[in-house]
Amino acid sequence: MEHLVYCDAKAKVLNKILNGTKTMIIRGAAGRKLPHGRVFEGESLYFIENNGDGLIKAKAVVKSVFNSEKMTEDESKEVVAKNQDKLNLTEAQIKRWAGKKVLCLIEIKDAEAIEPLKFSRQNNMDDWITVESISTVLEGSSEEYHSIRAKK
Repeated sequence: MEHLVYCDAKAKVLNKILNGTKTMIIRGAAGRKLPHGRVFEGESLYFIENNGDGLIKAKAVVKSVFNSEKMTEDESKEVVAKNQDKLNLTEAQIKRWAGKKVLCLIEIKDAEAIEPLKFSRQNNMDDWITVESISTVLEGSSEEYHSIRAKK
């Protein structure tokens, strides 16, 4: 599988990934939600900023994945704090993710800028999209995009 990951432009997440000061991505929710349980070591992540330019600008490889079970707020905050050296979160991001009941932490390696690819945004897309091939979500693709959802 391949994954399209939205990055917080305001927090300069993509810059941090490319300069090596951020080597872990976090997602969390009250329950299991993409990418929890759907991203695996060796898969490719493609990065796009949430600034509306629609360009996929970087890629990396999944080094490791941690999928939590349901946690207390304190346990969740502890996981975030313990991984802050890799996550490199802003205060606002810590506030957003710490305390979520279910977390997915994805450590990355081999991050690199790529020739920008134009993303063809479709309705009902989340901030993490899992596809068989990234080509299915590119502008001009003749392939039809089908979301691969997390298992309940």
